[in-house]
Amino acid sequence: MNFEMIDGIATLKLDLVATTTLAALLLMLGYFLKRKIDFLEKFCFPVPVIGGFVFAIFIWIFRITGTFHISLDTTLQTPFMLAFFTTVGLGGSLALIKLGGKSLIIYLVFCWFLAVFQNTLGVGLAKMLDIHPVLGVMAGSVSLEGGHGAAATFGPEAEKLGVMGATAVAIASATFGLIAGNLTGGPLARKLITKYNVEIKTADTGMGDYEALVSEAQAKETITAKGFLFMMAVIGVMMVFGVWLSGWVKTLGIPNFFLPGYVGAMFGAIILRNINDKTHTFVLNSRIIDLMSDVSIGMFLSMAMMNLKIWELADLAIPLIIILVVQVACLVALVYFVLFRLLGKDYDAAVMCAGAMGHGLGATPNAVANMGAVSEHFGLRSNKAFLIVPLCGAVLIDLVGIPCIVFFIGAFAG
Repeated sequence: MNFEMIDGIATLKLDLVATTTLAALLLMLGYFLKRKIDFLEKFCFPVPVIGGFVFAIFIWIFRITGTFHISLDTTLQTPFMLAFFTTVGLGGSLALIKLGGKSLIIYLVFCWFLAVFQNTLGVGLAKMLDIHPVLGVMAGSVSLEGGHGAAATFGPEAEKLGVMGATAVAIASATFGLIAGNLTGGPLARKLITKYNVEIKTADTGMGDYEALVSEAQAKETITAKGFLFMMAVIGVMMVFGVWLSGWVKTLGIPNFFLPGYVGAMFGAIILRNINDKTHTFVLNSRIIDLMSDVSIGMFLSMAMMNLKIWELADLAIPLIIILVVQVACLVALVYFVLFRLLGKDYDAAVMCAGAMGHGLGATPNAVANMGAVSEHFGLRSNKAFLIVPLCGAVLIDLVGIPCIVFFIGAFAG
């Protein structure tokens, strides 16, 4: 860590250790601000986004005034990202599809359709508004179904292909989506319930028993140094596999196609998880996986937000707002007129529709918050919704969602 004069501006250069420490401190700041500011808690803002955004604003001010600059070494951002997507893959037990039954299949197919629809709509609107079509993808399923995690992941990938401002657009769209998803989810579900006189009862599918078994199993799991190191080794192997697979695909020279390392790591982890579910070769400690997931996404997002270039949004503000407003309106229509009917027009369907608005525009925590608000309002928890929506929104959607994003970026980046 040292000061230098670069282009006449005092620049503080932070090395890898200092940058990582700063990211951790900004995470703590995010926790503090979320606890103190009701707005941030109500709309389920991710903690690393809060702290990182505060830092990005200061960097923006320093840039405008030309008085100070900070240079960061975010080398560890990529490993943290790889680790997070690997933990997502390890949670992808396809055996749960059988438990969710027909409703899970319907909801999952809807999520997959939405990933394609949001990107198609975003590209079309971007072309109409005369901005780069990949920016429409950034304001499509990258930031909406994908949330801040995918925004911070695919934004830099798009910029490597020459799409300037992609990260800022993706992060801004994800933030807009968080708020819009929470504002629309609960009211839409309540409107469906009252309009169709939905009986307030939930299907007895045994999902409550499943959740109890999961809770009991997790209570028996302990976090030890040996167990942590074992899970770190498993995740590390999948990360290496993902990087190798990405490099191998690159050597094939396939036109308009790239395979990021985290995609290979995630799908490798999904395959490993489901093979292990059959063979029981080793124990996957879900508590340790969840802990590593929280730490890796927190540090990854914090570093991504620290590098956010807010000034790149200036010329894109109006086109971006138009795209996002249309995206919200289309999702409301799809959920209200299509998804609710496909799911059976009952109470469980209405609660799942609230969740669809949450993760269709924001992220899985928003979906859970929406469903919690509806359940609290009507005094009945839908175990069916609380299993299906998080499972689809956090894991299974990526089976199609991520390849879809990769395809759209590759197809329109040129």
